[in-house]
Amino acid sequence: MLQTVATRVRSAPPLLVVLGLYALSRLVSSAWLGGLFALATTRGWEFASHRSDPGFASFSGSWDASFYRTIAQQGYPTELPVDGRGRVEPNPWAFLPVFPMLVRGIAAVLGVDLAGNSFFAIGLVVATIAGGGAAVLLHRIVAETVGAPNALWAVALFCFGPTSFVLQVAYAESLMLLLVFAALLMMIRRRYLLMMPFAVVAAFTRPGVLALALALAVTGVVRFVRGAWGARGAGGARGAWGARAVRRAGTARGAGGAGGAPGADSARDGFGRREQVSLVVTGLVVAAAGLAWPVVADVVTGRSGAYLDTELSWWVGFVGRQHFTPLTPWFVMATTFLGVAGAVVVVGVLAAVAWFFSRRSTRSLGIEVWSYSAAYVLYLVAVFLPQQSLPRLLMPIAPLLGHPAIAPSPRLRRSLLVGGIALQPVAVVLLWFVGYP
Repeated sequence: MLQTVATRVRSAPPLLVVLGLYALSRLVSSAWLGGLFALATTRGWEFASHRSDPGFASFSGSWDASFYRTIAQQGYPTELPVDGRGRVEPNPWAFLPVFPMLVRGIAAVLGVDLAGNSFFAIGLVVATIAGGGAAVLLHRIVAETVGAPNALWAVALFCFGPTSFVLQVAYAESLMLLLVFAALLMMIRRRYLLMMPFAVVAAFTRPGVLALALALAVTGVVRFVRGAWGARGAGGARGAWGARAVRRAGTARGAGGAGGAPGADSARDGFGRREQVSLVVTGLVVAAAGLAWPVVADVVTGRSGAYLDTELSWWVGFVGRQHFTPLTPWFVMATTFLGVAGAVVVVGVLAAVAWFFSRRSTRSLGIEVWSYSAAYVLYLVAVFLPQQSLPRLLMPIAPLLGHPAIAPSPRLRRSLLVGGIALQPVAVVLLWFVGYP
């Protein structure tokens, strides 16, 4: 029977298989969320966040979603809330506007008042639909870089992962993933100008889009150098990145990728003047969009550093009041709780990450996926204070689930799949009843 099911899955259109996997995963996550909500309600468990309405919609509307609802209802404050010593307290400026304004727009079209739990209900639907789109795009990303078998397993691990229930709550994660994966797919297909609108909108959905700008810079340098070596007859398609680029060249052009002006260079992986200009322009626009929100916050509130001060206000419960220095948050968090041993742990973790990205098997995912994933991890290390939100913040690097070591290993892929499903209720309990997501 299992063999028959596997045969039918392999023969079915990939889009239907991906959407089927996603639908099944939503049933699993809904069962965990609904079951734990019912258990908590009947047993009188105390929820980690205050809820004025004890319904299931507000259960998915904890923490970030409550701020998104405030933004949809009232917009952003023109004056930052401060404590008695004039220090900024948590406020909506830490949350970007696309998701709440999209929900507000849908509510207006439907004639629905956003009072009560309406925002959470509409947000849940928006997030779930966006999550399905993200799964489809993730499949295309992995299929076009390392192949269809890896792509299906990447989607399965993404949809059934430990924090995949976030794909169906009133958070901006699903929408961010949809936009970022669309931009990354356009970058893989070398449609650089077409990735611009997705990346720019993503920049106002959740932080982290600067990783795309850095990935474009790395991709441009690698392609330029590879083209120069090819023009010198040095085999411009050598190495894990180059070999895949040659295999994919026809696919990229077939998908609408610009091949550059004829004769622009003699490398098989041509990087013509037109592509160079479009890459640079896109990179600059995406970088500007990624840096724009702090400027907007300063202008609207009339306070310099409004966004940074707002973000740092969330650190207080973990490490107290801090001044921000890039590349130090992980060390600040670790040394606060573990002292010197914490710094050693961080160095060990970063060394392991560097080793992973240096492996040929990881680089075989392609320069676009490799550079984006590495840049996004660098972004988290540079600016993010690591705490319980870290697992969901790692979801944008889901294309790494297409790693060549996973799909060929039945034991590894099944362990990851079963582990993801089993860890979902643990994550829900920890994030909804103990801490916050």
